[in-house]
Amino acid sequence: MPAPRDILDLRERLKAWLFEDALPLWWNVGTDHARGGFFEKLTLDGAPVALPRRTRVVARQVYVFAQAGRMGWTGPWREAVTHGLASLNGPLARPDGLFRFSVDEGGHPVDDSPQPYEQAFGLLALSAARQALGPGHGLESLALRTRAALARTLGRPDGGVHDDAGRTGPFRANPLMHLFEAALAWREAGDDGGWSDLAGRIARLAREHLIQPGGALPELFDLDWTPLSEALVEPGHQFEWGFLLLRHAALADNEASRQAARALIALAERTGVDAARGVALAALDQALQPVDRTARLWPQTERTRAGALLARIDPDGGWPIAAQGGRSLLRYLETPRPGLWFENLEPDGAFRDEPSPASSLYHLVGAIQALDEACLTASS
Repeated sequence: MPAPRDILDLRERLKAWLFEDALPLWWNVGTDHARGGFFEKLTLDGAPVALPRRTRVVARQVYVFAQAGRMGWTGPWREAVTHGLASLNGPLARPDGLFRFSVDEGGHPVDDSPQPYEQAFGLLALSAARQALGPGHGLESLALRTRAALARTLGRPDGGVHDDAGRTGPFRANPLMHLFEAALAWREAGDDGGWSDLAGRIARLAREHLIQPGGALPELFDLDWTPLSEALVEPGHQFEWGFLLLRHAALADNEASRQAARALIALAERTGVDAARGVALAALDQALQPVDRTARLWPQTERTRAGALLARIDPDGGWPIAAQGGRSLLRYLETPRPGLWFENLEPDGAFRDEPSPASSLYHLVGAIQALDEACLTASS
């Protein structure tokens, strides 16, 4: 059964914005062609902002351009991927196989710490590059080296990761979620069976310890996986975990992950969306009451992405979520310079006047690609 007409229209509008406006701008202006890497932000006038270069942003931009190539963008995606890999495998690489947090514009270390969030995105970038460029570039060997170093330095047998080599708490759910994302991506892109094992351990950890009896997944845990009292619940991450568990369910034929995913998405829709503004909120407390009514861009993308993937198994439940999320996204893209976006919608309905962070393009591409794939699958 084909996707609904409004979903097809949303997909076309968002893809046109991505292909015609965003990707050319972030390649021509958002890329540092002289010194390597990518700029962290562009002002709403389209000017680069001088900031240290973080691994997560370089890795996300590699992912963006690799996925754009797979989606059919005919621009210089291959050059962009190669450009980003040169930074990941050069100034941002530590001798031990891990990625440092950041370097300055000249490529000199600013923060040498190997934080798990950076490792997850380094692994995700390598997987996306492998899928786009094909085998023969040594990318899985690099990823396996990073995976082994991460397990040795920060890992736990249950799939969890510490924030520092001292192996102290608290545990953050966010880096673990992105490590799950990278493991799932490598399960599709790579040949090593360890990716499936890692993804399975994290999925089980999420189902058995991170998701609470009421269905919420808090952000902070102690060393026994008990939520800290101050831990918030972020609706955007509820949607994102839901999307990833749906992916795991499909790849591993795991009904437990499928049911957990559907519960997370339903809870986020029920408690984390401001119906009056039509947007997902920034944060709730553990009683699921709003504590931050700001609506950042990225939770809208994750709502769209989760709805699109859910629609493959439950069209009546998934398409309305994808449609509402996609329509909200269009509002954030109405900037003076096409190809940029507003990052924060205030509770009073006004967008903040601030630069567009490069890191959000990864979220936008994920949502647009999920919509595109859901539409293609529904039509086949």
